[in-house]
Amino acid sequence: MSNLTLNSILEKMTGKDKDYRYMATSDLLGELNKDVFKVDAELEKKLSDVILQQLDDASGDVSGLAVKCLAPLVKKVSEETVLEMTNKLCDKLLSGKDQHRDVASIALKTIVSEVSTTALAQRIVACLSPKLTAGVTSPGKSTEVKCECLDILCDVLNRFGNLMTTDHEQLLNALLSQLGTNQTSVRKKSIACTASLASSLSDDLLAKATTEVVKLLKNKNIRPEMARTNIQMIGALSRAVGYRFGPHLSDAVPLLINYCSSASESDEELREYSLQALDSFLLRCPRDISTYCDDILHLTLDYLSYDPNFTDNMEEDTDNDFQEEEDDDESANEYTDDEDISWKVRRAASKCLSAIIVSRPEMLSKIYLEACPRLIDRFREREENVKIDVFNTFIELLRQTANVTKGQMDIDDSSPRWLLKQEVPKIIKSLNRQLREKSIKTKIGAFSVLKELVVVLPDCLAEHIGSLVSGIEKALNDKSSTSNLKIEALVFTRLVMASHSPSVFHPFIRPLSGPVLSAVADRYYKVTAEALRVCGELVRIVRPNLESSPLNFTPYVHPIYDAILARLANQDQDQEVKECAISCMGLAISTFGDNLQRELPSCLPVLVDRMGNEITRLTAVKAFAVISGSPLRIDLSSVMEQVVAELTTFLRKANRSLRQATLETLNSLVVAYGAEIGPSAYEVIVAELSALISDSDLHMAALALELCCTLMTDRKSHKNIGSIVRTKVLPQALALVRSSLLQGQALQSLQRFFASLVHSANTSFDSLLDALLSSAKPSPQSGGLAKQALFSVAQCVAVLCLAAGDQKCSSTVEMLKSILGDDSSSNSAKQHLALLCLGEIGRRKDLSAHAHIENIVIESFQSPFEEIKSAASYALGNIAVGNLSKYLPFILDQIDNQQKKQYLLLHSLKEVIARQSMDKAGQAEFQESNVEKILNLLFNHCQSEEEGVRNVVAECLGKIALIDPQKLVPTLKVRTASPTAFTRATVVIAVKYSIVERPERIDDILFHEISSFLMLIKDDDRHVRRAAVLALSTAAHNKPNLIKGLLAELLPLLYDQTVVKKELIRTVDLGPFKHVVDDGLELRKAAFECVDTLLDSCLDQMNPSSFIVPHLISGLGDHYDVKMPCHLILSKLADKCPSAVLAVLDTLSDPLEKTINHKPKQDAVKQEVDRNEDMIRSALRAISSLNRISGGDCNLKFKSLMQRIMSHPPLAEKYNAVRSE
Repeated sequence: MSNLTLNSILEKMTGKDKDYRYMATSDLLGELNKDVFKVDAELEKKLSDVILQQLDDASGDVSGLAVKCLAPLVKKVSEETVLEMTNKLCDKLLSGKDQHRDVASIALKTIVSEVSTTALAQRIVACLSPKLTAGVTSPGKSTEVKCECLDILCDVLNRFGNLMTTDHEQLLNALLSQLGTNQTSVRKKSIACTASLASSLSDDLLAKATTEVVKLLKNKNIRPEMARTNIQMIGALSRAVGYRFGPHLSDAVPLLINYCSSASESDEELREYSLQALDSFLLRCPRDISTYCDDILHLTLDYLSYDPNFTDNMEEDTDNDFQEEEDDDESANEYTDDEDISWKVRRAASKCLSAIIVSRPEMLSKIYLEACPRLIDRFREREENVKIDVFNTFIELLRQTANVTKGQMDIDDSSPRWLLKQEVPKIIKSLNRQLREKSIKTKIGAFSVLKELVVVLPDCLAEHIGSLVSGIEKALNDKSSTSNLKIEALVFTRLVMASHSPSVFHPFIRPLSGPVLSAVADRYYKVTAEALRVCGELVRIVRPNLESSPLNFTPYVHPIYDAILARLANQDQDQEVKECAISCMGLAISTFGDNLQRELPSCLPVLVDRMGNEITRLTAVKAFAVISGSPLRIDLSSVMEQVVAELTTFLRKANRSLRQATLETLNSLVVAYGAEIGPSAYEVIVAELSALISDSDLHMAALALELCCTLMTDRKSHKNIGSIVRTKVLPQALALVRSSLLQGQALQSLQRFFASLVHSANTSFDSLLDALLSSAKPSPQSGGLAKQALFSVAQCVAVLCLAAGDQKCSSTVEMLKSILGDDSSSNSAKQHLALLCLGEIGRRKDLSAHAHIENIVIESFQSPFEEIKSAASYALGNIAVGNLSKYLPFILDQIDNQQKKQYLLLHSLKEVIARQSMDKAGQAEFQESNVEKILNLLFNHCQSEEEGVRNVVAECLGKIALIDPQKLVPTLKVRTASPTAFTRATVVIAVKYSIVERPERIDDILFHEISSFLMLIKDDDRHVRRAAVLALSTAAHNKPNLIKGLLAELLPLLYDQTVVKKELIRTVDLGPFKHVVDDGLELRKAAFECVDTLLDSCLDQMNPSSFIVPHLISGLGDHYDVKMPCHLILSKLADKCPSAVLAVLDTLSDPLEKTINHKPKQDAVKQEVDRNEDMIRSALRAISSLNRISGGDCNLKFKSLMQRIMSHPPLAEKYNAVRSE
């Protein structure tokens, strides 16, 4: 821009015509916002002067535009010019005319917000701080000036508080002095300003501020308004500094509780502020507040019903007074008093109670016993806003219950879930009354509570449905009902229908179905969509059993069908409604198809048409899966050819969900309607399936193989299907079996595929076996197969042999024996596979008919190759599973006599025991065998120097304990006192192996004895301590109820294992360099992983705050192996206990920042670089979780960490990648 043009604009800006001035200022703003705008020093001065002059313009529009010009100007002019403008504006604010003060204040705030460099910020702070402080403290200044100064100072402190450390003490003194002024507005602004300053104060100055405020509060002669101000100040300080306020709670909390109790009856605000401060302490200082939680709980319960001006003598409604609705509404509105602000106290008490619930999961049972009845009683609160807060507090209680009792059973009468169950009748009775209120907001709140209740206790309303029906009916039918109320009512209805037995609803189908079907026709699409979802549940309820129905469902069939069809046939509506209508129609046809014979020819083509639409095709495919799976055998002949053709084309689509749904639907169609699908359609399907069978998507491969099996085994299918599958699919299946990724469902499907293929036409067993065995041969390009792939091949061979019959199986076993008899070293890969195949066949079939097979296998123990020894050990164990009475004594005898082969033989024994512990039928036979001999043998090996041997022994003992717990548990317990550390460690690991997910007989015995094993966490030997930590972790994961009662004693001991112990760190001298070895690393890693597991299963027994500081913070700065589980724990805590994390957020920021900025050494190998990248991503995941916590952005340290991450492109890219995972 030329200087000439700029001079012209500046000239117009100073003209007499205000319109000219306005347009010229607008032009200048446009020019300033251009990136290319530059100006010389002389013009810069003129420009700044003119803009400052415009701020005083008589026209408000012009001065407003001038303020907007300041924002870009600050970035375009020199620091001196910005400083000069700041000085002038400050003088104008402090000494100028009243009418110019507001604009000067806004202009200063604009400059402060736009400063981006530290150098300029320091100069601005040095200029503003003394002047603003003087403006606040000078006795002659007006209230308005003081308020403006405090406002600007607050902005400065928020942005640059950490650059003002030299002024902190002076500022603090100035601000604290203003807390005693008579002007309320100055006191309020001073509180906000002091809180902004507090976040960057040193601990000493923070202590000084708190001490001074507490000292004032301790003065018994303090005026009520000053007491209120100082209490607000304490609350604001705690909100600003978080956990750093913890050391001052011992002074503050008793004072606040005392003020609450002793305040005059009219001083509701003082009580409100006290409760708000306590609320802040609970959320931000969870560790230090622990000792006061009970007192605060009792205080909140007292004030939850604090209503000195109103006496409620009404008894709760009885169940039969539904007709008194009008009276209820009137009585609820009888008392009103505009001057009564006691509701603020009740609201603050409700929020304070919510803070206890959220931050103290370990107090949940106590809260149910003491607070839950009082909360339910307060559902009848007369002030609507407070009532909604009470509802929200109760919802928090329900959510916390779900959080801490996830996956647990209601085993005892102290379990939060059990305690909640006892309160259900009272909850329903109280909420029924709320559903009869006139207020829409109240009814929405009541449904929200009910909705959360059904989520936490899915089957709790069976006895109360009748009393709730009228509330649902009224919410859906009442003309005054809003869309939000209808949606809440429908969501609740759907949840309750989905979680209860259909018979519960049968008496109420008529009153429920009418309003729901009317809601399907609602004009608002969200109501319609939710009503259609409820219709889906209604269909299931009306006819739960297709063979015999206890309810006469026919009157409901056509009304439901007609309501759905009206929405299905209408193209001009929201996608959500379309999808819900399609799903619902699929359910209706599969359930009522025999009563809709006339309607099907017109309805099915509509569904087929929806398959052709890209937006609705996935939902339509799933609908056909539901229809084809119906036992009613719905007549699909009119659309079958079209449906199959469409589905086949979908197998080529990129949409994974669509391909998955298509495979499942085709499977259902082939099973139910195989005879109606033509041979050519089968060929096309098989050709498409071949492309889906690969290890890039194992779930898809499993579904494709399942469909192949269905095609081959279905009698109605095409005769030549076997040969088509052999040519099209078999090559892909043989390629898949070589994959090291193959496992789980895909592997089982592949086994069934080979078994089905050998039975189908034109497929030779020998050629299939050869193909499988050949697939295991090492290829020149990729070398030998991975161990997992060889196991997969062996399992497929075993299943193939068993499917082909005894003769083929025997000949295969003989062939495998002959491979083992060949001694040539070049044959090692074949021998490896032969052993695995024999093991897999032997596990499924008794091989005792094959003479000396055990001796042939055991000869492979002499092999020079470790993998062959391991395979031989596996084979021997599995062959023994097929015939225990013959082969188990042989293994035991060999263990006694073959010292050199003991490790391998123990592995064989482990295979036998592990298989028998899972096979109930085989346990009796195993117990009859020589268990005593096995135990003596295992206990003799407990002290082995080899960790591998000890682990195998422990696993064997653990699995035998599952078979014979009465004998084993006491025997193991005796050895916890063994003088040998290795024995103690082995028996604890044995207990770990005996704690499995499924219910077992050992559980009742372990419940009383497990403490003897877990208390070895106090042992002197680190191996024993680690074993105890691993056992605790397994118990927490699989059977948390075994350990819940012990956690109060165990947790401090567990936390102690997370500490770096110097005595376990040693230096090994390796000549040219020294190597530091940390023997405690594995123990610390195991301890943190155990805490991670406990957070999932036993959160109600833990106090996260006492773990975060210092243990988690220490772990975040520890070794790589320890940091990784610590990041996971931090993410979990951010989700489950956000208040505990929020309280120490700035302390957590330092170790996380250090981790994400860590650089490996220049000579680091690729593995170290990759590990470092994994660690950075792990830390960024934790940071992403922290960033989701509400209120985290108020923490300056964390906020600046986030800014540094986002301003560093490589880190920002990684952060965005982990956030979108």
